[in-house]
Amino acid sequence: MQLFEEREHQNTPDDRPSTIAGTSDRPHPDPETKGDRPRRGSGLLPVLKNTRFLILWLGQIFSQLADKVYIVLMVALLSTHFHVGEDHIGTWVSAISIALTIPAILFGSLAGVYVDRWFKKDILVASNLLRGAFVFAIPPLLWLSNDWGSLWGVPWGFCLILIVTLFVSTFTQFFAPAEQVTIPLIVQRDRLLPANSIYATTMMALLIVGFAVGEPLLALSDRLVSSVFPSWSFGQEILVGGAYTIAGIILLFLKTGETRDTSDREHPHPFQDIGEGLLYLKENHRVRNAIIQITSLFCIFAALTILAVPLAAEIPSINAQQFGFLVAAGGVGLGLGAAVLGQWGQHFRRMKLSFWGFMVLAIALIGLSFSDRYLISALLAMAACGGCAATIYVPMQTTVQAETPEEMRGKVFGLQNNAVNIALSLPLALAGVAQSLWGLRPVFWGLAAFAIATGFLNWYISRPSVLTSSQVKKS
Repeated sequence: MQLFEEREHQNTPDDRPSTIAGTSDRPHPDPETKGDRPRRGSGLLPVLKNTRFLILWLGQIFSQLADKVYIVLMVALLSTHFHVGEDHIGTWVSAISIALTIPAILFGSLAGVYVDRWFKKDILVASNLLRGAFVFAIPPLLWLSNDWGSLWGVPWGFCLILIVTLFVSTFTQFFAPAEQVTIPLIVQRDRLLPANSIYATTMMALLIVGFAVGEPLLALSDRLVSSVFPSWSFGQEILVGGAYTIAGIILLFLKTGETRDTSDREHPHPFQDIGEGLLYLKENHRVRNAIIQITSLFCIFAALTILAVPLAAEIPSINAQQFGFLVAAGGVGLGLGAAVLGQWGQHFRRMKLSFWGFMVLAIALIGLSFSDRYLISALLAMAACGGCAATIYVPMQTTVQAETPEEMRGKVFGLQNNAVNIALSLPLALAGVAQSLWGLRPVFWGLAAFAIATGFLNWYISRPSVLTSSQVKKS
C-alpha cells in the first residue's frame, strides 16, 4: 500500500526524516543491530529544533491536557448539575470510566487500519476538532434534557453525557495511533529515541498537571466567562472544548511529508488488515517483543495506581485521599528518566535498557512493599518505579516505530493500543481484590516477580538464536 498526499515542503537537512525500514529496498543501518553510535548533535536539542516535531508536540500538549481535564469536568458536572452526593459519586464516575474504556477496547485495532490508509494530518486535525465540538455540545444538550425526566431512574442528561463520552473516546482511538505514526514521518530514525522521550515526559507531566490543577483551571474558566457574560454558566466546557479546538488548529500547520492523491486512495479492508498486522507481529520478533514489554509495563503501573490508595492509607503521615502524592512521585520519576534517556539513551542498546529497566523495577517494587510506614521512602520508591518505566517504555516505543514499515504502522499501533487498553482493564479490576485477599506486601512481591519474568522473556526473545535466517542477514 502506498500513501499519498501533496508534497507540502522541501525537507531540510536538519529535520528530514531518514528512510523508514520497509519502504526501501536498501538495508538501513540500525544502532540496535549494528552497534552504531549516534552522530554528533544527538540528544534532545536537535529534536527540539525540528519545527514539524514542535508543531506535533504543541498539539499533543493541548490535546492530552483536554483529555485529562475532561475527566475532572465530568466529576464537576455530576456535583453541580446532577447534585450527586459523595456517597454515590463513585458509581456515576465508574459509568463514565466504562464509557471511556469501551471504545478503546472495541475500536483500538480498527482505528489503526484507517490510520494506515488515511492522511495522518487529516486524522490529527479532525479528531481534535470533533472532540471539541462534542464538548461544546454538552451545555445545550443538558439544557434540552432538563424536562425529559429519566430513563430507568437515570437522568436523560447523564445518558447524553455518556453518549458524548463514547464519541470523545472513539475519536481519541484515532488520534493516538495517528500521533504515534506521525513521529517517525517527521523525525529522523536516529533521533526517534529522544523524540519519544519528550513524548513520554509530556504525557506523564500532563497526567499530573491535568489531575492536579484540573479543578482550579475549570473554576477559573467559569469565573472568567461569567465575568464577561454573566448569563453563561458553561465556562468549564469552553475550557476543555477550546483546548481540543486549539490542538486541531495548531495541527493544521503540520507538514508530514506524505503525498496526497485521492483518486488512488485505497479502501480499507478492516478485518483483513488487522489479520495482516497480527501476521506481521508473528513474523517480527523484535516488534512483538517490544509490544509485549510495553503491555506488561502498563499492567504493572495500572496495578500500582490502584495499590497507591491502600498504601497511602497505611502511611501514618498521609491518608488514603492523598494517594495522588505517590502517583505524582511516579510521574516525576518517569519524566526525569525520559529526559535522561532522551539526552544519552542513544549510547545504549534498546533491548538492554528494557531488560535492566525491568530488573531495577522489581527491586523498586520490593522496596515499595517495605515503605508502608515512611512517606519519604514510599515517594522515592515510586519515583524509582517511574524512572524504570521510562527506561522500558521509551526504548520499546522507539523500537516499534523504527522497525515497523510505514505501511504497517497504523495496524501495529492500533493493535498495541488495543493490547494496552485491555492490559489496563485487568489490573484495575484485580489489584484491589488481590490486596484485600492477601495483603499489600505479597501483591507488590507478585508484581516484582512479574517484572523479572517479563525482563527475562525480553532477554530470551532477543537472543540471536531466535532470529530467522533472513533476520540474521539483515542484522
